Amino acid sequence: MKWTLSQLSKYRSKDFPIDETIIVDDIKEIDQTIRDVSPMHITGRADIDSTKVTFHLQINGHLVLPCSRTLVDVNYPINVETTETFLLKDFDYETGEEVHQVNGDIIDLYPVIKEILLLEVPLQVYCDENSKETGAPQSGQDWEVIQESDQTKKVDPRLAGLAKFFDQDHSSSD
Repeated sequence: MKWTLSQLSKYRSKDFPIDETIIVDDIKEIDQTIRDVSPMHITGRADIDSTKVTFHLQINGHLVLPCSRTLVDVNYPINVETTETFLLKDFDYETGEEVHQVNGDIIDLYPVIKEILLLEVPLQVYCDENSKETGAPQSGQDWEVIQESDQTKKVDPRLAGLAKFFDQDHSSSD
């Protein structure tokens, strides 16, 4: 996703389509919560004029992130539309959007795409509630998860004798 300014100047008044797939594995080193990154499919176009190059991009793929409750892998889909502008000359560009300066003679979209993907990582991701086999364990040695609906007036077996005592006391006072 690198182009020289001379390559881009050939498309100054023409359509410059973008359809590439890139691998962005190095964001796993920056954000340790990202367990895996699928190849990102980038489509769009570039508008090139004498002062700036504007890229209109669609980024698709997925990240594998840990579930906030159970730490199992969750596929988090990435579907981002972005517009990135690179200024070819140093001048004041009045707009509400962020612009990038061209370093040397090359426009490189890779660092910009990497930054966009890092910004897309949510604070919390949850796995599907219905998948019991991939979710948190529901029982173990001497324990099990109990739902509130299962708690219908169950008497603790250690206190069963005490419950019988109060039943006998009620029947004798009648």
